[in-house]
Order: sequence, then C-alpha cells, then structure tokens
Amino acid sequence: MTLTTSYEHCRRLNARHGRSFYLATLLLPAWKRRHVHALYGFARHVDDIVDASGDVAGRGEALDEVTRRLKASLAGEPAGDPVLPAFVHTVRSFDVERADIDAFLRSMRADLTVTRYGTYDDLLAYMEGSAAAIGLMMLPVLETVPGAERIAREPARELGRAFQLTNFLRDVAEDLDRGRVYLPLDDLERFGVTEADLAGDCTRRLRELVAFEADRAHDHYRRALEGVELLVPSSRPCIRAAYELYGGILDRIAAAGHDVLAGRARVPRLRRAGIFARHLLAASAAGRTERRLPSGAV
Repeated sequence: MTLTTSYEHCRRLNARHGRSFYLATLLLPAWKRRHVHALYGFARHVDDIVDASGDVAGRGEALDEVTRRLKASLAGEPAGDPVLPAFVHTVRSFDVERADIDAFLRSMRADLTVTRYGTYDDLLAYMEGSAAAIGLMMLPVLETVPGAERIAREPARELGRAFQLTNFLRDVAEDLDRGRVYLPLDDLERFGVTEADLAGDCTRRLRELVAFEADRAHDHYRRALEGVELLVPSSRPCIRAAYELYGGILDRIAAAGHDVLAGRARVPRLRRAGIFARHLLAASAAGRTERRLPSGAV
C-alpha cells in the first residue's frame, strides 16, 4: 500500500460514507483535503470494525489488531493496513496529539460493550472521544490564525459534539438495530418514552424528546460558531458549509415534526448544491490569496 494509494482509499471512504462532510471538504485547498480525508478514513475504518457483524470478542480482537498496527506504524514499521499510511503521515506532518487518538480509540472500544447512557453527561463523556477528539485532530490540518491555537480547541470540540448529536437523532432506528440507544435513559424517562417506542411509529412523546435533544444540538452548534473565524481563511468555507449541511439535517427533522422513525432525514440535493455554490467563491478567493508569495519573497 503506497502512501498515494492509502490517501485515495481514505478519500473514497469519505466520499462513500460521509457525503455531507465530503462535499464540504471540496472547498478546501487540495493539499489540506487529502489530510482531512486521512483523518476521516481512519475514524471510519475503526468505526466499521466496531459496527461489523459478529460477536463482541471477534470485533474486540479486530480493534486490538488495528490499534497494534497503528502503534507499530507510528514507531516506523510498515503499516499493513490500507488507511494507516495516510493517517500516520498526517499525524506526523501536523503533530496531531496522541492523546486525542487514544481518546477516540477508547470511545470506539466502549461501543463494543456499552449500549446505553444513563445521563447526558454520560453521553458527553463518550462523545469526548468519539466526536470532540475528531474535531481536535482536524484542527492542526485546518490551521488557526496566529495565536488562536489554544482558544480554537473548545469550538472544535463543540462542533464535533454538534455533528455527532445530529447523527444520533437522524439514526435512532439504525442504532437500535445495532442494539444501541444514544438517547440518554433519564431523558427517555423524563418524556415518558420507552425503548419499545423507538421501534414503532413515532409517538407524540418521542417527538417531544427529539425536539429537546435537537435544542441541545443547536446549543453545541452555537458554541462552535465562534471557532470559524479562528481558522485561516482557506478553511472557513469548508467548515461553514459543513455547519450548514449538518444543521440542515436538524432542519429536516424539524420539518418532519421531529419524526425520526418514518425515514432518514436528508438534506435535499438542490439545497446541498446551493450551500456548496454559496461558499465556493470565498474558497477560491482565499485559496488564491494564500498561494501568493509576499512582496520580495524568494
């Protein structure tokens, strides 16, 4: 597996599984885009291992193996895994913090055995690795304006939480098929919703619960928004587009009366194209500006 082939493999994973995010990445300069695909590809690869069919022991062994290969690859040994050459190259190129990678792997391991979360704080602890850590890993690639590296971290974490909570609401039925419930149990009890309600027609109480959780997601989006201006100009159109595309899923859920069981909420193709087009001009202008050498530079 050559480095170029590995990056292309990661790009294809992103294009196949993360259509909204992939569309937003097309607004990045090409040199940044492949590194974002590498980070997404690794996360997708590990998530697919955890979500694969088969017993817990077998999936745990597969996760152990990819973790072992990652450690070996970071130590300079051949990767032996299609996503690892690109991922490790990106980690080294941008000094991605190993603590964020470890946090992600811990949450993926939790998915092997933890299928319910009692409180929203419990869910936030899970999302610290599964979502916030992804935002933090992306940050060095996206680049912040000078002096903003530290203060940009919390908005990046918030955006990861916002995206994942949006996915949890969209995928209630799909997650239940895998035996998982990501809606906090104390919230189910508060709204009088049972797990059986998640497998049938969407009741009024379930709609009220989904609206409540959607408000939480909107709060995360609001807290993340200030981080966009902390990025360099060439990365802002991508993140603004991703923000609107994922937020658009919440809009579709609301338009359906917060019924998340009748069908998977999707942003219409025409709206997706409009969001992309609206940010394309800014992306092109920022990219041209950053490619210019300062006056007198060699």
